[in-house]
Amino acid sequence: MDTSYPREERPPPKRGPPPAAPGPRDHLVWAIFNTLYMNFCCLGFVALAFAVKARDRKVSGDVEAARHFSSKARCYNALATAGSVVLPLLLGALIVTGVIHLSKLAHESVGFFTYQLSGTDDEDQ
Repeated sequence: MDTSYPREERPPPKRGPPPAAPGPRDHLVWAIFNTLYMNFCCLGFVALAFAVKARDRKVSGDVEAARHFSSKARCYNALATAGSVVLPLLLGALIVTGVIHLSKLAHESVGFFTYQLSGTDDEDQ
């Protein structure tokens, strides 16, 4: 008998059915945040509706319908998030460029509306 290294006797691993793949994500938390944030065109509410449908279908066992509604919820959530981020940035950029333009216009028109009271009096001589 070979005793040069310790041996562990393990039974062979049991082969059963492969582990079930996890169901599709329903994106419910993301949809709730988008709904509460009051985003553009109520896209967060639409995403919330599809997320709830996806969760209901996943619980009932209809994986294909759950995957379909999950995909729609993800798309509407992405649109709502993009709208919530892009629109305020665009509005801020428009305000900044408008202020810059108005300040340049006011600076250029100052010379037009002011009189030079001090200077040469060529008219009096």
